[in-house]
Amino acid sequence: MRSSHPRSAAVAALVATALATGLLVGTADAAEGAVSADPIRIHDIQGTTRISPLNGKAVADVEGIVTGVRTYGSRGFWIQSADADDDAATSEGVFVFTSSVPTVAVGDAVKVSGTVGEYVPGGVNSGNQSATQISKPTVTVVSSGNALPQATAINEYTVPAEYAPAGDTAAGGSINGLALEPSRYALDFYESLEGMNVKIGTSRVVGATDPYSELWVTVKGWENAAKRGGTVYGSYESQNTGRLQIQQLAPVAQQPFPVANVGDKLTGTTEGPLDFNQFGGYTLVARTLGTVKAGTLAPEKTKAQAANELAVATYNVENLDPSDPQEKFDALAKAVVENLASPDILALEEIQDDNGAKNDGVVSAEQTLTKFTAAIAAAGGPAYQWRTVDPENNKDGGEPGGNIRQVFLFNPARVSFTERAPGDAVTATGVTSVNGKAALTRSPGRVDPANPAWADSRKPLAGEFSFKGKPVIVIANHFGSKGGDEGLTSHHQPPVRSSEAKRLLQAQAVNSFVKDVLAVQKNANVLVLGDINDFEFSATTEALADGGALYPAIKSLPKAERYSYVYQGNAQVLDQILTSPAIKTFTYDSVHINAEFAAQNSDHDPQVLRFRP
Repeated sequence: MRSSHPRSAAVAALVATALATGLLVGTADAAEGAVSADPIRIHDIQGTTRISPLNGKAVADVEGIVTGVRTYGSRGFWIQSADADDDAATSEGVFVFTSSVPTVAVGDAVKVSGTVGEYVPGGVNSGNQSATQISKPTVTVVSSGNALPQATAINEYTVPAEYAPAGDTAAGGSINGLALEPSRYALDFYESLEGMNVKIGTSRVVGATDPYSELWVTVKGWENAAKRGGTVYGSYESQNTGRLQIQQLAPVAQQPFPVANVGDKLTGTTEGPLDFNQFGGYTLVARTLGTVKAGTLAPEKTKAQAANELAVATYNVENLDPSDPQEKFDALAKAVVENLASPDILALEEIQDDNGAKNDGVVSAEQTLTKFTAAIAAAGGPAYQWRTVDPENNKDGGEPGGNIRQVFLFNPARVSFTERAPGDAVTATGVTSVNGKAALTRSPGRVDPANPAWADSRKPLAGEFSFKGKPVIVIANHFGSKGGDEGLTSHHQPPVRSSEAKRLLQAQAVNSFVKDVLAVQKNANVLVLGDINDFEFSATTEALADGGALYPAIKSLPKAERYSYVYQGNAQVLDQILTSPAIKTFTYDSVHINAEFAAQNSDHDPQVLRFRP
């Protein structure tokens, strides 16, 4: 199995599995017919669609110049024809999958015989496009030290503004069989250069260096630019065509990959073969890597709440458990105090149980929360108290044995928690009237935990608070993840987003509960917040807001500031705070302290809302 990515620690085993299961199309067994007597050129192999017209066929003596050699992960090399045709839709480059360390060098003129195949990174069920390759190769080096084919420029002038054609309905929405139109669609443009030597000039970093030694740039500096240097993903139709993933050919042990944050510049020329992988699609695998010029981006700090303002925040702390190094606790605590200005109420997501991912039935998170609140106090913050409901073992998703849950921290010097018959993992809280005000029957309690929408997912945690004598109901959420959704570069256009169905049901359940509250008290102060795992323009958010029950407060920000997470170079919204109609005036802040930086305490940015109940 070819995965063109250093994440693959057992590539040889995966290759064997792929060959055995037929995921790698075009094995020797699939080859049919005699080798053509006419010379086959690389553009003949690539053809004018995404699938090679020679898929599954044996080819002999395919000529090309080696433009890149990969000795790790998916081992092999790229070759490019020096004899190009005049059709912009046909790539002149192709990957030769060797499985073992290649014995060729950049600049070698070679003849390659083997089997043409279409490899789907991530497997045929991933929805990913395939990468055309030659496998089981026999390689003859004709000469060495040749000049490389001139690199094709990828820039704001060459990449089209439209992202992808609509999928062929007769083919299940696939674009695989459509003729490439590289001057019209960005995905077609990139596909027409698959395997070729390409280059970019100085470009802005829009996705920070990650643990896998890769970053994202945009070749269109003006495209949906975020205020702090990123590229905003503002709708399903604005996929941001200028984004491109950057890796390097040199192993990091030989050449450390540069550390870059969003807003930095990758200066000079970055040049190498254009690959396709399951972790982001089209990727420039740099033979020559530009130099990172650091920008001035710094973590944000929100304003402190006024004496008569209630500050409520949400923060996904990424699987926090007592076995994490003290440094993580201290860094998260410092952020709560210095960057979030010690909010009065803080909803946490991904608090794990007392021994983390050890799968032994433990569900209590007392040790986790004791350690975290102590770190906050040591950082100069308040002596937070907490309220939560322990989940049933392994019933809420996440890491097996980790038992992640939502937790309320609150500053008792500023706000009090209204205790009402605390609920358990399986007992639902309801809504009642107390002195004419909406109140929870159980506080803390879980919202509709028996609803199938929450199967293998975190159940909402509801709590009732009092600020200066005024009740506030807060519902902390961690909706189902986007796992299983197809990437933007899927061969299905638009991509299949299968995970949305569950979040839609979850949003409807929470919306129904909020409507129950508002039916008792029209002007109740209700906040729904947490890791919603969906965009502000999504059907999930629309369902949460249905009937005017809630307003997505992040929409109060300018579009260039609406994001809490950066994924594949797209700055996007996953974390949200939504307000009931009584909360008419508020200040909202997406506090950017993690998502844009290579050094992260979490991969999410916290959100803070301040208002006067």
